[in-house]
Amino acid sequence: MKTTTERPEGLRAENLSLGYDGPDIIQNLSLTIPDARVTSIIGPNGCGKSTLLRGLGRLLAPRSGQVILDGLPLARQSTRQIATRISVLPQTPTAPSGLTVGDLVSRGRHPRQKWYQQFSSTDESVVEDALQATDIAELADSSLEDLSGGQRQRAWISMTLAQQTGILLLDEPTTYLDLAHQVDVLELVRVLNRRHGRTIVMVLHDISLAARYSDHIVAMKDGRIVAQGTPAEVVTPERLLDVFGLEAHVVREPTDGRPHVIPLGTSGTANPLLETGTPGY
Repeated sequence: MKTTTERPEGLRAENLSLGYDGPDIIQNLSLTIPDARVTSIIGPNGCGKSTLLRGLGRLLAPRSGQVILDGLPLARQSTRQIATRISVLPQTPTAPSGLTVGDLVSRGRHPRQKWYQQFSSTDESVVEDALQATDIAELADSSLEDLSGGQRQRAWISMTLAQQTGILLLDEPTTYLDLAHQVDVLELVRVLNRRHGRTIVMVLHDISLAARYSDHIVAMKDGRIVAQGTPAEVVTPERLLDVFGLEAHVVREPTDGRPHVIPLGTSGTANPLLETGTPGY
């Protein structure tokens, strides 16, 4: 009987240890990213969320262990190979002064081009589709410096779309945005996943927003994973106390039943103003 072995696909970490100049920040961590789902990584400051994301995108080399992409270690793949499968949006991306939105998004095509290849009609079509997908086509000739925070974040996401990768790694994509723009960006993330089947991994600080827009949540503490699963499984009062030292009520959203966090206090001490009803300032 003839048998065939399918090549495994997706992204996972095996016994991964990561760090910078000092001790390991992440040690012996294993994680499989759910394919075609939105995954959020949550945890307190300094727990290793962004470090893990950098390791998954090969922006940081492992000290030990490995990251596997489509069945092959990242260390055995070329930068161009990886860039056609994984897009990474860092926490504070930078661009040259005066760069337009269209120029920025066009840079997403570089991994798909050879050194001798000119920008083609196919590239132009992909860039236009990326601008349309993020609803900023009318801003193509605008300077990045003239955009609002939400528009600028859409431009960077549009660039990652122009790479035409199946996996997007977003490090705190809502940082420095007001609530309306945070929701705007996360709605876009959901559209990219639901309509285009992208696998998305985000680092988020807002637990309620992570619960609302994610299929899978990974909770980290001290460089290790302490829980993972659906939002309902991970976002519980007990887990919030363990991971964040946060006393909180967790209620269900009336629209979709997802968990929503109501903070009460930290380190097991509720806010006395809330307990006594004393007006705050």
